[in-house]
Amino acid sequence: MSKRTKLLIGLAGIVLVGAVVFFNLRRGRGDETEVQTEKARRSDVIQTVSGSGKVKPVIEVKISANVSAEIVKLHVQEGEAVKKGQVLVELDRTRYLAALDRARSAVKSAEANLVKARSDYQRAQELFARSLFSQAELEGVKASLTLAESSVEESRAALNQAQDDLSKTTLTAPIDGTVIQLNKEVGEIALGSQFTSDVIMTVGDLSEMEMIAQIDENDVVLIDVGDQAKLEVDALPDHPLPCAVTKIANSATTTGRGTQEEITNFDVTVKISENHPKLRPGMSATVDIQTDIRPNALNIPLQCVTVRPKSDLKDTTLAYIESRAARKEREEKSKVREISSNEEAQKEPAAAAKKDLIEVAFVVREGKAVMVPVITGISDDTHVEVLSGLQENDEVITGPYRILSRLLKDGDRVKVKKEEARQKDGKKEQS
Repeated sequence: MSKRTKLLIGLAGIVLVGAVVFFNLRRGRGDETEVQTEKARRSDVIQTVSGSGKVKPVIEVKISANVSAEIVKLHVQEGEAVKKGQVLVELDRTRYLAALDRARSAVKSAEANLVKARSDYQRAQELFARSLFSQAELEGVKASLTLAESSVEESRAALNQAQDDLSKTTLTAPIDGTVIQLNKEVGEIALGSQFTSDVIMTVGDLSEMEMIAQIDENDVVLIDVGDQAKLEVDALPDHPLPCAVTKIANSATTTGRGTQEEITNFDVTVKISENHPKLRPGMSATVDIQTDIRPNALNIPLQCVTVRPKSDLKDTTLAYIESRAARKEREEKSKVREISSNEEAQKEPAAAAKKDLIEVAFVVREGKAVMVPVITGISDDTHVEVLSGLQENDEVITGPYRILSRLLKDGDRVKVKKEEARQKDGKKEQS
């Protein structure tokens, strides 16, 4: 074989090897999974519990009549400020004035009868001393005197009752405040009863406002009296109001009982620290209660944390993670509410399934997705605290969700999508 032939064969071999390498590189780039990333960072992580409700005064009094009568005069209108003792409502007094007159007459009559009974008893005693009255006759006169005395006491009590009923035809403000609701008009009948409430108006002190929020049973165990919160009023979206938890209900409110939609909530009262001049009773609001805070904590976006089977991990890594998880469980055991044996039985299958899974995050290293087991702490609306597994500035994969949650595997080649491409994709989705 000539030198020329050998040279041509060598060149052909080099070209062939180069083509194979080039093809493999092209194919390798084609197998790369395009992902988005974000760096692990340190910042405050604030855990919150949310609930909604209606704003109301801390002190509000429902004004109703203790006697039944027609409303003849309303001295205030809805929204008007009132002072304690100010006359609010006048009821028709005619019937109660007549009852008072009858009671006074009854007292006079009873007192006159008492005077006569005393005189009769004194005379009977004199006659008895002269043996002109028998013992039985004397006892009879004494009984009449006792009856007259009782009649006077009874008539005086009736007079006091009549005076009290008459005074109740005028209703006054029990506190300084504002008429926040007016339910009656002049000419309507106010029903006075000890068993039913016929509210004429409601007066509240608008200088101190609160909201009673409905909180899910799984979240209420995280809340303590004194926890700080922020209130977002639907009508005042740009004015969050600071507040604090003042009361946590001991009894639950259950809706949809016996159905799949059964919900158990607890009332949590938060008092607003700084009022807004346009805040009104009855406004809808949402409160975010701060239940825990970790200052300068290492954290990543919530979507970065996913789950994978424990079998995907190396034995040494798994043992380390399980020891950290056991320690975390012991630390937080005192904070976890007790559940009934029935609830435990219902949750056993789900708990067993969770034992075969472990939380992980994927970190980009040298163009590959590296699966890293993580121990997480508290979370806010967007980020979760990382207790172990990651370092600050680790480039953590954040999406796409479908790939991150199920398809991505340890060691897969990845390509980080640039910010410009992300923005372009976002504009396409919006259009």
